[in-house]
Amino acid sequence: MPYLVLALAVFAETIGTTALQASQQFTRLWPSLLTVVAYAAAFYLLAWVLRFFPVGIAYAMWSGLGIVFIAVIGFAVFGQKLDWPAVLGMAMILGGIFVIHLFSTATPH
Repeated sequence: MPYLVLALAVFAETIGTTALQASQQFTRLWPSLLTVVAYAAAFYLLAWVLRFFPVGIAYAMWSGLGIVFIAVIGFAVFGQKLDWPAVLGMAMILGGIFVIHLFSTATPH
């Protein structure tokens, strides 16, 4: 269950960050409201996850996955380009998350 809630927290954070870009610096009402609601949900869910994960591990997975998902959304939706060092760096972030998940005893399995 903690992994599902963490995934929901990442999803909410990704929605919030996407809406933040769409809000055009909080000048558009609906994307601005979605940003606030999505971030509130993301932090609430992340706080719940902290009952099961150490804060450093939870935050590493939450922020790392968020970075990758936002970069993909930025590319697909907003036409933002990534160079090879950025792609490599994000692959390394994903690799780190897999190492934590597969080998760390600090997370519930």
